[in-house]
Amino acid sequence: MATAQPPSHELLPGAADSPVLLHVPHSAREIPSDVRGGIVLDDAALERELDHITDAHTARIAAEAAGLAALTPWRFVNRLSRLVVDPERFPDEREEMLAVGMGAVYTRTTHREPLRADDTDPGPLVERYFHPYARAMAAAVADRLAATGRAVIVDVHSYPGAALPYELHGAGPRPAVCLGTDAFHTPPELLTAARRAFARCGETGLDSPFAGTYVPLEFYGTDPRVGALMVEIRRDSYMTEPGGPTTDGLPRLAAALAELIDAVPR
Repeated sequence: MATAQPPSHELLPGAADSPVLLHVPHSAREIPSDVRGGIVLDDAALERELDHITDAHTARIAAEAAGLAALTPWRFVNRLSRLVVDPERFPDEREEMLAVGMGAVYTRTTHREPLRADDTDPGPLVERYFHPYARAMAAAVADRLAATGRAVIVDVHSYPGAALPYELHGAGPRPAVCLGTDAFHTPPELLTAARRAFARCGETGLDSPFAGTYVPLEFYGTDPRVGALMVEIRRDSYMTEPGGPTTDGLPRLAAALAELIDAVPR
């Protein structure tokens, strides 16, 4: 669970002419030992929280999909737990999850219990982890733009079968696969391809219980060459909750993600 200083993120190269970048931000459980010191949970409680908050096995889903795709996508994988920093949050007051203590640096757990002291200064963790991650992800997108003229970010997540107390919009539908969209960055043809690809995995839904998708701020709302779609997979469709092993649903989901990758025009 805790290590001295693991790498914070990794870019795994794909085909030179692939515009697709699989982004896996929440799959890891690693917490550097000095960051662990700022978390008030004991070890057993922290393990339980990691079971609930981690998008377990999503890095494996992305890796298997990359291996199946006709044109290998690039992968940008967070190697640290989102309990270190959450790279997909806004780092300022724009972030709605601040309302439940889950901005870029969490102070509350999935069950709204204390994770860090309320007066924790998020600045050092944001500087050490959040900003370097954001710069590296932006550079990966810029590289795909330079190489292919466009970039397509597919954000790979999972979510629990039953809503957890931290969810702000947990009362809506919880389909097998939720597709998160952005009005500017999600073209209709990408959404159509995703619905078709994931039809084999059960019901697909739109922006419920989680909405939106990740685009680095340098490109967000300004560069139409950057497409993006969030794929949120309900965990009971591929694993034993919470935090347990995979089931035979994982290969099916990986194949569906590979189909989506291959549907992106070259």
